[in-house]
Amino acid sequence: MYIDLVMALNFAVDLLLILGANFLAGFPATLPRAIAASIVGGIYAGLCLLPGFSFLGSLLWRLIVLVCMSMIAFGWNRSAIRRGILFLFLSMALGGIALGLGNGGIPTLLGASAVVTLLCALGFRTNAGKQQYAVIRLGLNGKKHRVTALYDTGNTLKDPLTGKQVILVGPEVARALLGLDESQLMDPLGAVGCRSGLRLIPYRSIGQPNGMLLGSKMDEIYIDGVRRDAVVAFLPQSLGNGMYEALAGGI
Repeated sequence: MYIDLVMALNFAVDLLLILGANFLAGFPATLPRAIAASIVGGIYAGLCLLPGFSFLGSLLWRLIVLVCMSMIAFGWNRSAIRRGILFLFLSMALGGIALGLGNGGIPTLLGASAVVTLLCALGFRTNAGKQQYAVIRLGLNGKKHRVTALYDTGNTLKDPLTGKQVILVGPEVARALLGLDESQLMDPLGAVGCRSGLRLIPYRSIGQPNGMLLGSKMDEIYIDGVRRDAVVAFLPQSLGNGMYEALAGGI
């Protein structure tokens, strides 16, 4: 088998399985990252066929490449580890399907990969397959910040000035975009005048019927690549325990 054909085949299979892992975990399909990781997988498959590089086929190197591909495709946090494990399981499932179908060659492998991805995208429309997360890119005064947000239907918070949806983010975003620290976020009334563009956003929650959060209108907000018009409010405590850094609902 030609090395270029092996690389192309592994690229296609890896791309389908990475997208399937995202679908199954409820994340949007981040195609550029998936393509980059699949290129690494295709190059690795090609190197394994070259004389003197057969050692790359060992279990250790396979795990090393898998971790590298997962970091490229999913990032590095708790949700990325979860999706990396799903990617591994889907790869193992594909191997079992291909083995069960017999020696069907390249069409069988590609077809099985497509079926696995399609099942992940359409066949698990319960809590497992429903998109639960979004990638949000924020921009303010030339600074950019990217966060993973959980879709929270209970987040109905609106900006009282504009009536726009409010996205809740943790202190990491406030620090990166505005240089605000947790003490300032804990005292929104005292900190509202320390930066231009800050505003107070009232909210109600269990145990605190009347509270205030610092908020700000962003220069740009992109949710899963689509530009949106919303306001960001800064929470004094982190969100998601490493799974996500923001809450978005009703957008």
